[in-house]
Amino acid sequence: MRKKVWIGLVMVMVIPVLMLTVSCAKKSVQTETGTTTQPTDDEALIQAKQAGEPEEPGKPLEGAEEAAQREMMAARNLFLNEDIYFEFDSSALLFMAQEVLKQKSQWMRDNPNVSVVIEGHCDERGTNEYNLALGDRRANSVKAFLVDLGIREYRLTTISYGEERLVDMGSNEEAWAKNRRAHFVIE
Repeated sequence: MRKKVWIGLVMVMVIPVLMLTVSCAKKSVQTETGTTTQPTDDEALIQAKQAGEPEEPGKPLEGAEEAAQREMMAARNLFLNEDIYFEFDSSALLFMAQEVLKQKSQWMRDNPNVSVVIEGHCDERGTNEYNLALGDRRANSVKAFLVDLGIREYRLTTISYGEERLVDMGSNEEAWAKNRRAHFVIE
């Protein structure tokens, strides 16, 4: 019986000491002379694993910074590549166009130093003069909507290309629908 009591006391004393020494990671230690000792490579790997860092000490983190950069570039590309489309002979914004413009306005709020050129385009039907005027009305319609959403007017410039820059050279309704658009370019 005494043997069991002694074993129990030893266990109560030894186990906590072992747990503390094993579970604590080694950190940099400052000596009295002011120099700092760095952990060894093995200790650095253990610390990196505990902190969720990559295993190779010299390898840069591919975490949040790169992911944020990729996300910013994807949002910028979406802003540039998503056009606003119009009905034939109209500068009125469709519901889908308004939804796209709401997303574009949010991107512009997130990027306050960006200025944008709004290009108005038309299909090939109509005279050059008429299409230039219609492209101008389309670009200004988009600009007015963005200003109503809180984007400063000085950040938005409009230009009309009429039928000069077609995206689809076809002469059918599908091609014409692709050409009736407002396109965005970052200055």
